[in-house]
Amino acid sequence: MDFKKIKAENSTIPRNLEELESQTGNVYESVMIIAKRANQIASEMKEELSQKLQEFASYSDNLEEVFENREQIEISKYYERLPKPVLLAYEEYKNGQIYFRNPAKENRNSF
Repeated sequence: MDFKKIKAENSTIPRNLEELESQTGNVYESVMIIAKRANQIASEMKEELSQKLQEFASYSDNLEEVFENREQIEISKYYERLPKPVLLAYEEYKNGQIYFRNPAKENRNSF
């Protein structure tokens, strides 16, 4: 997943509900799809950030020795400037890049 290439808004703006329900026919189902994808994106971002910051981890027992690492601060600032996971998930949903299915609807249609 390359969330850095997705062009999403950095701030929250009002959304058109008709656009939101266009793929599923149900606003609440669309919101749940976006929310689940946002959770996936957030966990991927957190894991990637943890891996990058792990390189700078200090395993010394001295609590008095606190130092700032410029690279570590820059990495943290970069991730803070990225769009929020919900906004990234919404862009993916709007562009039709999220695969989803509803097993409850599939079971009703098969009878």
